[in-house]
Amino acid sequence: MDKNDGMNYSPKGKPNKVVSEGEFVFAAIALEHGHIYGMCNGLIEAGATLKWVYDPDAEKVQQFVEAFPQVKVASSEEEVMNDLEIQLIAGAAIPSKRCELGLRVMDHGKDYFTDKTPFTTLGQLEQARRKVQETGRKYMVYYSERLHVESAVFAGQLIEQGGIGRVIQVTGFGPHRLNASGRPDWFFKKEFYGGILCDIGSHQIEQFLYYAACEDAIVVHSKVANYRWKEEYPELEDYGDATLIGDNGATQYFRVDWFTPSGLSTWGDGRTFIVGTDGFIEIRKYVEIARDTGSDHLYLVNSEGEKHFSLEGKVGYPFFGELILDCIHRTENAMTQAHAFKAAELCLKAQDMAERIE
Repeated sequence: MDKNDGMNYSPKGKPNKVVSEGEFVFAAIALEHGHIYGMCNGLIEAGATLKWVYDPDAEKVQQFVEAFPQVKVASSEEEVMNDLEIQLIAGAAIPSKRCELGLRVMDHGKDYFTDKTPFTTLGQLEQARRKVQETGRKYMVYYSERLHVESAVFAGQLIEQGGIGRVIQVTGFGPHRLNASGRPDWFFKKEFYGGILCDIGSHQIEQFLYYAACEDAIVVHSKVANYRWKEEYPELEDYGDATLIGDNGATQYFRVDWFTPSGLSTWGDGRTFIVGTDGFIEIRKYVEIARDTGSDHLYLVNSEGEKHFSLEGKVGYPFFGELILDCIHRTENAMTQAHAFKAAELCLKAQDMAERIE
């Protein structure tokens, strides 16, 4: 895993197989974003069998085969879609094309697992909602900043156990390193990436809904800007923030940006602060600045005192095994479809109503 490049963030955890070889078979289609590697790693560690890969770009396919030498290269998307053995298709298409790929997957009777952001327009979201209703298939989303971060997983476990009481406020910081020269052209065109709140803001809103146990929320205010790249990349948004109120009264503020300096040892100092009625949690996901280059630090303060947890390599990533079993048994333990779609809906609304700072 390249700690300097968030686009190729692909954690590897401890294998925790929930199925045996060949019991759950999946494929990868559309390799536009490096998150596809993390998505496949997680599924394989949980016991899934990766059978096919397809992308029209032969160079991307070759790199993928080097990472997953057991995979077979398909000659077309149709070859994968028509394989009755395939139960789920994972994809990391250009964001504006993720929905149309998902609709095709579900029309072929398979579940779909897409990188975030799952949509770039509310119209796409409504198409997916109708298709899920029509087919009964899953449209799951890789919200990696919670699902593939051990300290974030552990925070959820602490909250579920009542460690800080009822969650009333979540503050999230999601800075990223731009690495502009290594980004594809579509990354800088708003039609394709959707905007900063739609894209990396989706992580933050999903975490708020999850930690604060909200089924819905309203976006009170949001704003975006292009502070540094107006001439080189006029359609890029390098800064965004938003404030939300959940249906249970919990609140959120989050900030996302592309301003990670070159001197930081990782691609972004992602942090989450969670305030409860009986304590608080701070998650330092990727680095402990100037003290510890290791990841996954969590601080808990409640009536029992102050605690620090160093969690790297200790918690694992249960989402992937739960997703596999959900697909097999048609349950919703990994993530409900309503939750996946609500996080997407709110990030799209935050993007659409955002005040642009000039």
